[in-house]
Amino acid sequence: MSHSHNHSHNHNDLKGRNLLISILLNILITVSQVIGGLVSGSLALLSDALHNFSDVLSLVVSYVANKLSKKQASIHRTFGYKRAEILAAFINAATLMIVAVLLIIEAIKRFQNPQEIESNLVIWLSVLGILANGLSVLLLKRDSKTNMNMKSAYLHLLTDMMASVAVLIGGLLMKFYQVYWVDSVLTFAIALYLIYMGYDLLKTSTKVLMLFTPDSIPLKQIVEEINAFEAIKNVHHVHVWQLNEEEIHLEAHIDFNKNITLTEFDVVLRKVEDYVYDKYDINHVNIQPEFGKIDNKDIIVQD
Repeated sequence: MSHSHNHSHNHNDLKGRNLLISILLNILITVSQVIGGLVSGSLALLSDALHNFSDVLSLVVSYVANKLSKKQASIHRTFGYKRAEILAAFINAATLMIVAVLLIIEAIKRFQNPQEIESNLVIWLSVLGILANGLSVLLLKRDSKTNMNMKSAYLHLLTDMMASVAVLIGGLLMKFYQVYWVDSVLTFAIALYLIYMGYDLLKTSTKVLMLFTPDSIPLKQIVEEINAFEAIKNVHHVHVWQLNEEEIHLEAHIDFNKNITLTEFDVVLRKVEDYVYDKYDINHVNIQPEFGKIDNKDIIVQD
């Protein structure tokens, strides 16, 4: 028996459509900011354009992963492409960190040699960035709460919008006060914010890819609770991992007090499945029954 949550095809199609709209909006922003940054001489605008270009790539990765995740399993891919979106989240978080480091290096160089900047162009293009990224953020906000891939795309766009706000403030300061060094300072601040936002997602997606036990699963407590079931003598050789956003798997060896029949085992298995699903949202359970077998009885056994 296994429990699962299935999203409708309509909802998946809506996610794909929202991603596609966000990709087109970010292409428009990137092209505009590259031209504007070169004309105005603004490093903050060029750095925001670089960030937007990385967003275009990350959104494309997210879009492709969203499409792949719908493909059916096969003989050669028994899990299908269910982890495509987790892999996309990892790639997007990593690129977010890399872009941030590049921006810090450029900001330090420009701070040592500030240049006069055409602030009017910076102001208008930053307003364009705020409006376009704001719309993209609204499109992806709902799915970002339940899907790691969509969260990675959402974070890219949210940091873009915040960066555009910072660039707008910098443009206003440069226009009215001729404080051109603020361009480098804002670039540095944007980069630090990218690192802050990207680190948690990178850590979370890495844990999933490495098959670590989800933070929400108290493994020892679960083992103790299953051990208390009638007919069960010992639970050992336990693995718990998260396959994707919707599936948490548990497999274990269970020693029984007596040599029960398969029918009796099915009754116990159903109780275990219902228990871990209702209490811990574990929706895929695989149990190996044993009686009198001499093997390692530790909870965790290195395969």
